[in-house]
Amino acid sequence: MINLFTTLMINRIKVFLDLKLTGSIGTKNSFMRDEWVKSQLLCLDKDQKILDAGAGESQYKKYCTHLKYTAHDISIYDGIGNLKGIQKGDRNYSSIDIISDIYDIPVANETFDAILFTEVLEHLTDPVKVFNELNRILKKEGTLIMTAPFNSLTHYSPYHYSTGFTINFYEYHLQKFGFEIISIEPNGNYFDYISQELRRINSISTKYSNLKLGFIYKISIKILLNFMKIATKSDSGSSELLCYGYHVKCKKVNSL
Repeated sequence: MINLFTTLMINRIKVFLDLKLTGSIGTKNSFMRDEWVKSQLLCLDKDQKILDAGAGESQYKKYCTHLKYTAHDISIYDGIGNLKGIQKGDRNYSSIDIISDIYDIPVANETFDAILFTEVLEHLTDPVKVFNELNRILKKEGTLIMTAPFNSLTHYSPYHYSTGFTINFYEYHLQKFGFEIISIEPNGNYFDYISQELRRINSISTKYSNLKLGFIYKISIKILLNFMKIATKSDSGSSELLCYGYHVKCKKVNSL
């Protein structure tokens, strides 16, 4: 009878923890980024020429049906890389129009009205240098829509050269390369990011320590996630310490 009661209580606790306690805290990194990119693309005027620089599998092409869309990528990552860190598993470059080094894209000066440049900076050996090429191929008053992580785990290695970029990076370098920032917004905050990593602990510990979390540890993480959910509701600027990344919109004001 006691064992049955204990089992029932444990099952009820599991249901409560899964459905009531943690919510979605730490799970919306990609969702919030995708929603922001979508909103920016839909704001562009019809028939504008846009380059998706470092497009990968062109996931945002579906939001560009009103635009003249061109996809670019160097197309060397095979989904497996050197097996270190997070790898995608496969890669489909069938929708890429221009295959080239991003520092030397074979198009004329001021070809595009807009450039989409998402989650690419951390994969460049010289992330500052790329702004020179983006300036060259973008028309004056053209729009640059950009995202990159503030902090990121090793992924797509060996083509992962920077863990992330601060707001100061954008404010300093973009002006030097002829861009004016229209808006710069954090994606998430400290509590969101820590929650994302709390949710990874089981898979990471299993892979790298050969340990799986027991029931008590899982409850502890759920309780911490609940605290993070509460804390983020009253957040007053923790993104300056840590966030998923920044969403940056700017326009080209000067040619180099």
